[in-house]
Amino acid sequence: MADAAQVSRRLDKRPDMVVHETDPYNAEPPRGALAEAPLTALDAFYVRNHGPVPEAGAEWRVRVDGLVERPLELSVDELRERFGARREIVTLQCAGNRRAGLQEVRQIPGEAPWGPGATGTAEWTGASLADVLAAAGLEAEAGHVEFVGADTSPEADPPEPFGASIPRRKALFGEVLLAWEMNGHPLRPAHGAPLRAIVPGYIGARSVKWLRRVHARATPSENFFQARTYRLLPADADADAGLRGEGVALGAVGVNADFLTPADGSRVRAGPLEVAGYAFCGDDRHIVRVDVSSDGGRRWCQARLLDPASRWAWRRWRARVEVPVGEVELVARAWDSAAATQPDDPAQLWNPKGYVNNSWARLRLTAR
Repeated sequence: MADAAQVSRRLDKRPDMVVHETDPYNAEPPRGALAEAPLTALDAFYVRNHGPVPEAGAEWRVRVDGLVERPLELSVDELRERFGARREIVTLQCAGNRRAGLQEVRQIPGEAPWGPGATGTAEWTGASLADVLAAAGLEAEAGHVEFVGADTSPEADPPEPFGASIPRRKALFGEVLLAWEMNGHPLRPAHGAPLRAIVPGYIGARSVKWLRRVHARATPSENFFQARTYRLLPADADADAGLRGEGVALGAVGVNADFLTPADGSRVRAGPLEVAGYAFCGDDRHIVRVDVSSDGGRRWCQARLLDPASRWAWRRWRARVEVPVGEVELVARAWDSAAATQPDDPAQLWNPKGYVNNSWARLRLTAR
């Protein structure tokens, strides 16, 4: 097996990435890397892959077909010239973010122990999907728009390219992009070069990389990764024996938060301590409050929310808490604009795929 640090360097990632798998490459940054700036550095942005990174040649095209009046086949240059460039600052978050907290409740065999770093925020540049669909003439019968990538995964039997769909209503919002740039730079191979979908507010799996096809259809995608994998199953379900369509398809991101600094397990000085983190929720909701407690949730202090980079980006936050001498566990919870908050216990959320852990964030410290 290749050395994890070597693979990270080859993919232009920082050497201290927490690598869960090298083939395919799956990695997240250390907590503190996400606290450095509102936009996540390219070398620190998490990577979630299901198969080998495909090679992109000069002949790359994306086809727009299905329930459209005028099928299109476009290069990245043609997309840029015909539809112009739109920029959106968007947070992406993997559905398995914070899975490690669920694995402390019960084992989840075969799934990577993602911490809080399977999320990141970038400025994405690309063509508005709504404009492209208008040019193609989206038909009335089209209820969903499917994205299909060039990466073929052996997780499916038989292997098939990664794919996913979003509802028509979401597809026609202007913020959904067919993107070719990330933080002002051409997409890197690990992040979907030369073209990927960006679906603000939805789990990262909907932002399909290495985009080859945009397919308008009447029903949701039947791709293995939407119909079988990225689904919330009951706690007593057998994840290996599940059928396509079982459980709840994951889409919009639920309210979630976590600590970024100090690092979990740190030794700190007792007394006032500044902590920082992020909070995020999807769809048309936004973060309105974050609370932090040093006594298990009996008393809370309200964190200071930093200005969001956009309506589709996380809210970073800071709080000053009193930390007593000894072993301490801080907890945090976020609230969104629908007055939804996070449950306290990850045991309430355990599921056999380890998705959507949005229980209270926990930070264990030793204070002297």
